[in-house]
Amino acid sequence: MKLTLFTDYAMRALLYLAGRPGRLSSIAEVAQAYDISQNHLMKVVNDLARAGYIESVRGRGGGIRLGRNAADINLGELVRHTEGGFDLVDCGNCIAAPACKLTGVLKEALGAFLAVLDRYSLADLAADPGQFEAIFDSSGAGWPRATG
Repeated sequence: MKLTLFTDYAMRALLYLAGRPGRLSSIAEVAQAYDISQNHLMKVVNDLARAGYIESVRGRGGGIRLGRNAADINLGELVRHTEGGFDLVDCGNCIAAPACKLTGVLKEALGAFLAVLDRYSLADLAADPGQFEAIFDSSGAGWPRATG
């Protein structure tokens, strides 16, 4: 199974923000940290903000931060949100579909995949925000320090 780039960017953005609890970050900062497309990330962040995963603060000194506690962001729920559909194969247009058991097997496999994700939260992935800070500091991506 391969997740979309949209889901990949969503996970990266949320992990970045989880590593900076309570602090505001910019989309440009997150894109630079991961060396990913800022334009694509902007679409992802807008979707995550509409869904309540991210809070967007407008104006001077604004930015983005987690919209809820990292422990309340379930990975299975997030993947279900970011992945439109889970049709792993197009069995509906296959002549063998009435006799084939592949659809059932794939549904079972997908259920197991999502069941594992359902057991974890964003907090489980970002258990030590200090490690994220060290990674981004050493990468030269410029993890900005809080000021004030």
